[in-house]
Amino acid sequence: MSAPTPPTTCEKVVLKRKITLLNGVAIIIGTIIGSGIFVSPAGVYIYTKSVGVSLIVWSASGVFSTLGALCYAELGTTITRSGGDYAYILEAFGDLPAFLRIWVALLIIRPTTQAIVAITFAQYAVKPFFPECEPPAVAVSLLAAGCLCLLTAINCLSVRWSLQVLSLSTYAKLFALFAIIIAGVFHIATGNTSHFDNAFEGDYDPGSIALAFFSGLFAFGGWNYLNFVTEELQDPYKNLPRAIWIAMPMVTLVYVLANLAYFAVVTSEEMISSPAVAVTFGDRMFGPVSWTVPVFVALSTFGGVNGVVFTSARLFCTGAQEGHLPELFSHIHVEKRTPIPGLIFCCAVSLVMVTVSDVFALINYFSQTLWLSVGACIVGLLYMRYTKPDLPRPIKVNLAVPVVFLICVLFLVVVPCVSQPYNTLIAVIIILSGIPVYFIGIKWRSKPKWFTALHEDFTRTVQKSLNVVRSEADIQ
Repeated sequence: MSAPTPPTTCEKVVLKRKITLLNGVAIIIGTIIGSGIFVSPAGVYIYTKSVGVSLIVWSASGVFSTLGALCYAELGTTITRSGGDYAYILEAFGDLPAFLRIWVALLIIRPTTQAIVAITFAQYAVKPFFPECEPPAVAVSLLAAGCLCLLTAINCLSVRWSLQVLSLSTYAKLFALFAIIIAGVFHIATGNTSHFDNAFEGDYDPGSIALAFFSGLFAFGGWNYLNFVTEELQDPYKNLPRAIWIAMPMVTLVYVLANLAYFAVVTSEEMISSPAVAVTFGDRMFGPVSWTVPVFVALSTFGGVNGVVFTSARLFCTGAQEGHLPELFSHIHVEKRTPIPGLIFCCAVSLVMVTVSDVFALINYFSQTLWLSVGACIVGLLYMRYTKPDLPRPIKVNLAVPVVFLICVLFLVVVPCVSQPYNTLIAVIIILSGIPVYFIGIKWRSKPKWFTALHEDFTRTVQKSLNVVRSEADIQ
């Protein structure tokens, strides 16, 4: 039996600039606001033990993310190829650093992100069945694994179904979040402010502050996603920074208000004991309809998992097209046009991650690597200003913006080396393990014939089993 034949290609079409400034603002807000605001408040508070410092961390996270978004606006309009961080590092520093970026994305960043959001979904979904105690870790892990498998299957079967899940989750998260804010503001306005007494008393140091920022910044993840649709944005060189300046303060305000609501209602002990803080909030504020809070949050986080699953396989597809990942990651289903091999691989690694049901341990584990990658991109931005001064830069931010942002990134990367040395060691080992993989798998061209034949046989077997072929840029 021969491998599947690719569908007939057709003439390429040009994307139209249909995204307005208002659409761009909506994309940033809709992408950022997701599962993080329903799990990260507990993570921030655990490491500060202070209401006041927690609120400062949330506000600073918004400012920090805004600076990062402005830096990425320059990167995204200077380097227009797809791939995000991977493309920027490739352009600035070459093949090996770019490969190491996609290597850690393959083994740490993307699978761990999927696992974190899946565990958050599971914690909210099972919490109503364990109102008086913490849900069993095994139940959380199994439900998270089931969520990952189901959404991977949906993404394999239909892009349209995947997008419908995203739409449903958007309505759910907005409903849950605004209900929490309105109820919390009403609670404060009626004089319930005792939880804000001695707001800055706590137990924190530079190491714990850095870990608190990991949780806060996790909730702001997605601030660079508008870069991916710059080609479709009307007047992008004006509207991209404008959209950032409008959207980021709005998201920060929403997050700070949501945390004010949580702190006004939920006690310190309850905040520390349960990551599903919105469930405790709902039990106190919504009485007989409190069951709606975990339902809507679970729907929101279910969609969040779907969003990460949807984008992860496409990132790996880009890496395979560049020759930095096995060719199979660039294969798509003949009829459904979905990147099935990449989806299955990322799901498999994520299933290993969900065995660790402590969501904050996972956030700390992947955040250091993530911010090291972001820092490399900002170093690349500064480096290319020196080495490639003639590159067109439609958006060029003031030099102080990337410098200040880079200093903050260094704080996030370096300080946890002292407080979390084990996580740092694991991350360094995984990053360095990519070096021999790069030289053996990519640079070594004259591989033995038996190895080449084995690789080709394996590729054909997967093609036949999954009915997939190498993707073509102009397949519609």
